[in-house]
Amino acid sequence: MKKRGISLLLAGTLLLTALSACGGSQTGGEQKGTEAKTDGSAAAQSEDASQSGEKAADAKGGDSSAVDAVIKEAQTMSMEELAKKAIEESNGKTFYGVGNSSRGKSALPLFIDYLKSVDPSYNMEFEWQQPKNNKIFEQLTADSLKPSGTFAMTLIQDGNQIQTKMVDTGILRTYIPKEWAEANKTSAEDYKGFLPLQVLNKVFMFNDTGDAKFTNCWDFVAEGQHPLFMDVDSELVGKNFLYMLTEDKYAGLLKDAYEKLDDQKKAYFDPILKGVEGDAKDLNLGENGKYALAWIKCWVENYNEQTDDGPICNTLVDTSAAGQSGLLVYSKLRSVEESSSVSVNNITVAAYQDDYTGIGGFGYDHYLFLTKNSPLPWTACAFIAYMTCTEEGFSAWGKDMGGYSMNPVVAEATEKTYNHAKGGYNEAGENVYDAKNDRGYEWWTTKGELVLEDPKYCADAAFTVGSWIELLNKNADKQSAK
Repeated sequence: MKKRGISLLLAGTLLLTALSACGGSQTGGEQKGTEAKTDGSAAAQSEDASQSGEKAADAKGGDSSAVDAVIKEAQTMSMEELAKKAIEESNGKTFYGVGNSSRGKSALPLFIDYLKSVDPSYNMEFEWQQPKNNKIFEQLTADSLKPSGTFAMTLIQDGNQIQTKMVDTGILRTYIPKEWAEANKTSAEDYKGFLPLQVLNKVFMFNDTGDAKFTNCWDFVAEGQHPLFMDVDSELVGKNFLYMLTEDKYAGLLKDAYEKLDDQKKAYFDPILKGVEGDAKDLNLGENGKYALAWIKCWVENYNEQTDDGPICNTLVDTSAAGQSGLLVYSKLRSVEESSSVSVNNITVAAYQDDYTGIGGFGYDHYLFLTKNSPLPWTACAFIAYMTCTEEGFSAWGKDMGGYSMNPVVAEATEKTYNHAKGGYNEAGENVYDAKNDRGYEWWTTKGELVLEDPKYCADAAFTVGSWIELLNKNADKQSAK
């Protein structure tokens, strides 16, 4: 089904050297403008990732001590105090940001308006870039070599690469706003992890206009199934989803779901389970590791690769796609244009079914960082605090379902404003599009069994499970070439 490239020899070498080490969308374009967790939340997702970059040796280039000093002081300051520092630092200057989300461009004018409310004479130009094809890591690395960087901050995804390429190397710096920490009942000193702006979810959906049923997460990898999925070489967070399945909690969920399959379905999966038992032991996975590897094997060798979640959504909501399924960003449903053959009502969100069993999808973060040589560190801190600690600052993302602020105060205010829980209701109060009624972060991370990205785990698994997956990719290429 797929075409991708990694040397079989290289993958095998990586696998052999790392067997004992297992730890248990970018679209293009430069955009310009002028003036215009603690407990089950953010902290738990990346508890061990912490701020290791601050301890790492800095890449050649700028002195990061000044930025570190600003962060240390900024973490003790209120939003109002930060605003004054930002105004003093950046009035009349240009602010450069880079990110995986183009909505940074939408948030910056709101931030400038906020600073103008403090000082009407304030003025700042800005430029926001969104690199193509995973180039954000290369761009930030190159910028880190300058005595003073171009980019003040970044909004970035893919916890694995952030950990290994950006934080362990000292290129990016974590700043924890005081009000964000307080909302999460922690402090900047005690919080361990990167700063998440939001968690986005990709959820299992299927076209329900036919007779196909998907009431178990194993149904998506059953014989003959080819679910639509954004190829992992197009959006690398898809690999993190697969890595996380081998973590004990999620492997256990897969095992529990497997036990609820009927004998006929088990008969198809049993030989696959048996075939990966040895691999699970070699990779030092937990007692349920074989269930994770079997599910991953079936998924990787059979999914129908797509270049973006938009086309996946457009396919699934059409009556012609009866019986097809996919894993895609939940918020894509917001843009469906209803017609005689196209409707949100042609799909079912799998986890919303009362009798559904197993994982419901994947949750990954957009993280916020300062660059180690940020030319405007006070303004970067103030902007980050504005996005994570105010409803208005988060509004560029909060207007859509499926994206959850990791500040519980902002999350509550956002829901009151947009009422995503009834996103499928019309003005008369009628439930027209049930699939658009977002059940929220708490539901998705408990009953919905969303698989949550952990940067440290993904970074560890990339050298072990990741090499094993690349071998599957190579085999899948061979099969598709026949």
